[in-house]
Amino acid sequence: MAKPAGPRPEIGEFPIDTGTCELEPDPYSPNGWVLRVNGVPSSHIDLDDPLHLDFEYMHWIASLVDSRWAPSERLRVLHLGGGACSLARRFAASHPQARQVVVELDGRLAELVRTWFDLPRAPLVRIRVGEARAVTESLSEDSRDLVIRDVFAGAATPVPLTTAEFTRAAKRVLAADGVYLVNCGDSPNLALARREAATIAAEFRHTAIIADPAMLKGRRYGNVIIAGSDAPLAEDPGLARDLLGGGVPAHLWQDARVRAFAANAQVLTD
Repeated sequence: MAKPAGPRPEIGEFPIDTGTCELEPDPYSPNGWVLRVNGVPSSHIDLDDPLHLDFEYMHWIASLVDSRWAPSERLRVLHLGGGACSLARRFAASHPQARQVVVELDGRLAELVRTWFDLPRAPLVRIRVGEARAVTESLSEDSRDLVIRDVFAGAATPVPLTTAEFTRAAKRVLAADGVYLVNCGDSPNLALARREAATIAAEFRHTAIIADPAMLKGRRYGNVIIAGSDAPLAEDPGLARDLLGGGVPAHLWQDARVRAFAANAQVLTD
């Protein structure tokens, strides 16, 4: 049975609270859409398949989550950074008992995303307009299983969301075995990734890194996913196989290698 017609995405550029966003069709997908915020690619949505993630770093995050939580678990997720809510939409499909909050700074962008895309309604997915650090610091202790930081102003994460003080605030809202995941965008010198890894390693007993080999060898600008937890992390052998089998194969570094990578880097502080 066909889905009833609902709000549809609109091609064009639109004013939002923090500047402009642009929505364009994906030429390689019949019902895919790319969202740009202030000229920077922010999100991809496939309206026909919520499980499809076009951005490889999102696939890496989803693979780690799938390896840790069964589809039947009632996963409590805090997304810092909204965009088109691609990951929230994906987890609503893969983990239907999940309860998710997406924190988005731009209220107008949040309204447009709700209008354009097939997002599950509260309590499955709630969009909360606010600044990521302030919202995180306002939340109750032990209220989330997973915190994902994917916040960018242009091509960089705001510094207050990278520090030890903020990492501590994120850890406070996590359950004892919860996971903190950050998307670090860095240049080939990997200086920021080392400092972010050092900061997370200082707060959590277990760490992991996921990135493509060229990025880890310092050959290009790209995304490095850094994870921290007080419970053993990324131990499922199927995770490494899944990461290698993606469109952009990625390597998984376990705790010892992450700490060696970050050994001479300074912890970021306020």
